[in-house]
Amino acid sequence: MTLSAWLTIVGICCLGAMTPGPSLAVVLKHTLSGGRKSGLTAAIAHGLGVGLYAFACISGLALVILTSEALFAILQWGGAAYLLWIGAKSLLQKPAIQEALPDVPAKEAARDGFMIVFLNPKIALFFIALFSQVVGVETTLFGKVGYAATAMVIDALWYCIVAWLFSNPLWLDKLQKQAFVLEKVFGLLLVLLAIKLVMEIL
Repeated sequence: MTLSAWLTIVGICCLGAMTPGPSLAVVLKHTLSGGRKSGLTAAIAHGLGVGLYAFACISGLALVILTSEALFAILQWGGAAYLLWIGAKSLLQKPAIQEALPDVPAKEAARDGFMIVFLNPKIALFFIALFSQVVGVETTLFGKVGYAATAMVIDALWYCIVAWLFSNPLWLDKLQKQAFVLEKVFGLLLVLLAIKLVMEIL
């Protein structure tokens, strides 16, 4: 693992993590609805999901997904359905009577953070394209693990920063006053993203 190759991984993974999309919407949704703990849980689970794909790609296992049209399609349709389900839940949610943050189960935040990655096979395409630029026959096992771990840590760290910032009491108190409206906005956004994904599949 050379320094230049590692810096390439760092730069591209940072750009990839910071690109707005369904993942950002899910982490923000859990942060604003469940507070810092919920947001951080979703962020870490998301990072683990990215790490899973990164390790699978660098070991060659992801080729199974990419070469199987049926499996690739199942994951894509599953991802669209999952986005639609989360979005519909938010749109149908009734306004909370209490002012305090609800006690969102950690497993729910972890599930959403992980599944939003796992059901997106395009992440495998991203990592295969990325690692093909820096991984060669001379790359050691330690180097491969280092590259994949770097991608995982960067993703988890970025979304942890997002969750930490948006759960700041000064921000959160103001955002919580608009919690019901924001829940609907996130719900609509996720539904639109699901529709966009379906259109791409078709």
